[in-house]
Amino acid sequence: MKHLFFGGVHPKYNKEMSTGVTEFKTITPRQVVIPMQQHIGAPCTPLVKVGDKVKWGQKIGDGEGLCVPVHASVSGTVIAIEKRPHPTLGTVLAVVIENDYQDTAITSALPETDEDILHAIREAGIVGMGGAAFPGNAKALAAMGNVDVLIANACECEPYITADDSLLRTEPEHVLEGMMILEKILHPKRVVLAVEDNKKEAIEKIYAISAQYPQIEIRILPTRYPQGAEKQLIQSVTGREVLPGKLPVSVGCAVFNVSTFAAIYRAVRLGMPLTQRIVTISGEAIAKPQNFIVRIGTPFHDLVEAAGGLNDKTERVISGGPMMGMAQSDLSVPVIKATNSILCLLKDKNGAAENPVCLRCGKCVNACPMLLQPLYLYRYVNAKRLDQLEKLNLMDCMECGCCSFTCPGKLPLVETFRIGKKMLKEAKAK
Repeated sequence: MKHLFFGGVHPKYNKEMSTGVTEFKTITPRQVVIPMQQHIGAPCTPLVKVGDKVKWGQKIGDGEGLCVPVHASVSGTVIAIEKRPHPTLGTVLAVVIENDYQDTAITSALPETDEDILHAIREAGIVGMGGAAFPGNAKALAAMGNVDVLIANACECEPYITADDSLLRTEPEHVLEGMMILEKILHPKRVVLAVEDNKKEAIEKIYAISAQYPQIEIRILPTRYPQGAEKQLIQSVTGREVLPGKLPVSVGCAVFNVSTFAAIYRAVRLGMPLTQRIVTISGEAIAKPQNFIVRIGTPFHDLVEAAGGLNDKTERVISGGPMMGMAQSDLSVPVIKATNSILCLLKDKNGAAENPVCLRCGKCVNACPMLLQPLYLYRYVNAKRLDQLEKLNLMDCMECGCCSFTCPGKLPLVETFRIGKKMLKEAKAK
């Protein structure tokens, strides 16, 4: 039975740009910059000092509460502990390591019990790698005894991005093994790998090994953005709707990105912490779009150089995709655990307008997958009507960009809603 979520759009996906290169290059930078804040929750405190020698995989930062550690992604020497640019948080404290190119590694003991597995997931520094960066162990712990459906999110619905697609085309067994690890501790009734139908080669690779995993159900979904969002994916797979302000666990579901499952496999079965990931670098402004295996902490400019450099008419470099990504003003920012793409666009691909105006057409309302009213939210943010913003559930906006995509007046809707959310948070803090 098919379940459709409300709204959504069909942008040009442009995924073929980065899938032509089938062999991944591994980027080994001269220096890595490891931010102490790469997850939702409390930042880490450095566990090393300037001058220390570190090994690849060594824990170099940790903290209390909702926090997961960070690890050295190369072996070498700590040359600085200072505030550095971050792709989404401005500037944060970071550990800078000079690479000795020896890759002297450290691994962890393999877990045995369910409690050991949760501890291993935390100690490996695993977070949601689809962009949310929520600590993986906390999400799994909240799901224990509360969910009957475990979903692997392989939709990767944003245009240009093919990091998860590439993972499934090259190492699908790592994803499925990671799913079975969480199945062992969560005991759901259904285990589902959901993938959109525009990833044909990945689907073939999954089916080629699926007989080894009879517990896993493969669901091929029609391509539509933002199907990869948790609430929309849950509705597509199960028909269940997550109410405003609620989490997936409230309807008995847990959703993890496929790259997160692969990281769980490497942590639990191989004793390897999260120190690298696949990153797509694509767009009309980059010379050689492709996917790289990238060490966490690698500066963006190293990837740009490895992909042949930028076009002279480059207008914008984005961390993430064109719909939800963040534009970067400094290419010294490092790849973090949630970085799945670096997108380089020409000016004519930006779609901005000098004089945006609301035409009262209502297209944004029809496109919003969260059933919000973007045209009124836009007016109320500009009027600073916090009472109306709360009444119309602004905080439920997931900033997917569907409203901006459909707006013929080119209003900066998502940017305005971010301002409105900040206003509401500040008002509540007071």
